[in-house]
Amino acid sequence: IEVTPDATAPVSLYFFKSTVEPHIGEVSYFKVMSGTLKEGMDLTNAKNGSKERLGQINVVAGAQKEKVSQLVAGDFGAAVKLKDVRRGATLNDKGVDYQFPNIEYPAPKYRRAIVATNSADTEKLSEALTRMQEEDPTWIAQQSKELRQLIVYGQGEFHLRTLKWRLENNDKIPVTFEEPRIPYRETITKAARADYRHKKQSGGAGQFGEVHLIVEPYEEGKELPSVFRFNNQEFKITPRDTQTVELAWGGKLIFVNSVVGGAIDNRFMPAILKGIMERMERGPLTGSYARDVRVIVYDGKMHPVDSNEISFMLAGRNAFSEAFRNAGPKILEPIYSVDVTVPADYLGDVMSDLQGRRALIMGMSSDGNYEQLSAKVPLKEMSDYSTSLSSLTGGRASFVMKFDAYELVPTDVQEALLKAYAEESEEE
Repeated sequence: IEVTPDATAPVSLYFFKSTVEPHIGEVSYFKVMSGTLKEGMDLTNAKNGSKERLGQINVVAGAQKEKVSQLVAGDFGAAVKLKDVRRGATLNDKGVDYQFPNIEYPAPKYRRAIVATNSADTEKLSEALTRMQEEDPTWIAQQSKELRQLIVYGQGEFHLRTLKWRLENNDKIPVTFEEPRIPYRETITKAARADYRHKKQSGGAGQFGEVHLIVEPYEEGKELPSVFRFNNQEFKITPRDTQTVELAWGGKLIFVNSVVGGAIDNRFMPAILKGIMERMERGPLTGSYARDVRVIVYDGKMHPVDSNEISFMLAGRNAFSEAFRNAGPKILEPIYSVDVTVPADYLGDVMSDLQGRRALIMGMSSDGNYEQLSAKVPLKEMSDYSTSLSSLTGGRASFVMKFDAYELVPTDVQEALLKAYAEESEEE
């Protein structure tokens, strides 16, 4: 339905912004999409049906707000202290149920980890970022469980410097920016086997669990082999039960119970799977998420008294770690599709810069005096790209980027990552 800006039609408002201002409270900014809005009108929220009374309406020029008695279709205005209106809300008069689509904001191009200088301000920082994100949706703040960092995203370095200035000057929260970690993934390239015995005796009931397992890379449609060979020894697989775990971070874990003869009771299988999942969540190589692995538990031992869930959880976790390390482990890195719009004069400089960032140029096309350049670039190489591109082109180029796929990192990069993780683990 096309809504025409007709002053005689029923009233409909679209709210595009909200801020919290000192001595005033929450201020909601809107455009009158149709009709004539008057003071004291009662309107209905299209999203949840709640009623809102616009007791006072204002026109705004910078920080100045001027009270007015009415606004007509096409006007912009502001209202204060509405009870249930957020950015993107539509308020309607009787007889219409319009719901205007949300504004599509540009994807973020720059990210940094943010830390409160004083750890006591951490909670206060989170609250301030939530409020600021409501005011400016192109600022995005996310607590990353995977990276164990609070990440803020923006349109560029200056955009995030503005966020930092406001936190420090308006909210009195000193903060520092850090380089964000990269969400790598870990996987394996060949089959391997391992076994682990967890045994602990400390008076009373002890702990005992032994797990023998095989790991192999998982690919969609790849059949489970009936026999594995390691060191001239054959291991026959008789699957009794198979579980497919769709991993929240992408990829799958296939868990196969191939234990025969009751070597491990079925009731301990969930504990073994739990131990493996714990290690999948913090991979053996760099602590990153692991993915696309098939695990076959084919043998083990238990004790009539000392075996319990925690024993088999620990045995499964440690056997999986050892097998994973022996299975040609590889690190995968996130690759992004990057589309750069650049004046033709600067094309050579921009291409050279991208190639220095391990980019794979996918294609080019012309649009007037501008060139459109498409490339696949590792996320690790994009951390300062917004600033560099602006510097190279005098601010005349722009780009958009979105996640494309995970791909194997080069050998030299993997070695550097393993070394850095080992040093970090020693420090901890």
